[in-house]
Amino acid sequence: MGDGVCVNGLLRQHWAGFTDDEGNKVAPETYLVTINSPMKVLHGGLGGSIIQDKLGFEKSVGINLSYSFHASLSFADVGIGAGVSLMNHSIDFSKLKPEQSGDPILLSSEQGAMIFDGNLGIFVKTEDYYVGLSVINLLESHGKNLSTSDNQVVRYKTDRTLFLTGMYRIFLTNQDYEIDPGFMIESNLASTQYIISTNVRYKDRFYAGVSYRFLESVGVMVGVKFRDFNISYSYDINTMRYGMPGSHEIGLSYCFKIKGDHSKTSYKNTRYL
Repeated sequence: MGDGVCVNGLLRQHWAGFTDDEGNKVAPETYLVTINSPMKVLHGGLGGSIIQDKLGFEKSVGINLSYSFHASLSFADVGIGAGVSLMNHSIDFSKLKPEQSGDPILLSSEQGAMIFDGNLGIFVKTEDYYVGLSVINLLESHGKNLSTSDNQVVRYKTDRTLFLTGMYRIFLTNQDYEIDPGFMIESNLASTQYIISTNVRYKDRFYAGVSYRFLESVGVMVGVKFRDFNISYSYDINTMRYGMPGSHEIGLSYCFKIKGDHSKTSYKNTRYL
């Protein structure tokens, strides 16, 4: 729903440096690249993303494609979106070490499954605020069945997850400073996470903020915008009582407008020279 093409990249190392008893790096990691652009001919916009998630000896690599229909109402701009995702989940069972050897439930090699699913969402924005509601893994698709040594069946399954997010923009008297308090609620109906945050922007170029993930972590973030580039860094401090290390996240983005040929054609005549 922006004015041009935006390419974004994100690298997150959750619980950086966390290892298991054998020294294996099992901390969660996320790598993400997205691109989106308005498409007037389609009365909306198109977007796509490539994501890789690592969690211990489990890895997910996926592609997402989406379209949103845009409408300008009297009170706000509205985007209604739908998307599809294709995700490859895999687990290297050979690296799992059960306390008792010969566990019949565990497989002995790396196994994977390709899963197709769908996503829906609606987004409402004005100059002062935005609010969005979305659901991913709408179909709760299942991967292929994997048989263990004692003929039990193991299979991959996606979780239907709801997201509610919002932000309100507050301009101070001199208009150089802007305060953006926001929130996000994430739930798969079995567990729910609550996040609140506040960012402070200066002349729409420098910004810093703080966030709180309920009962889990406090995050601090700084960033700068230079022309069409944007770079940010955040660090999460764990508030759980498990002695977990902190988390790093780096974000990069580049947005640009596609300009047509606006060159002027001139006609010269000796009469006007």
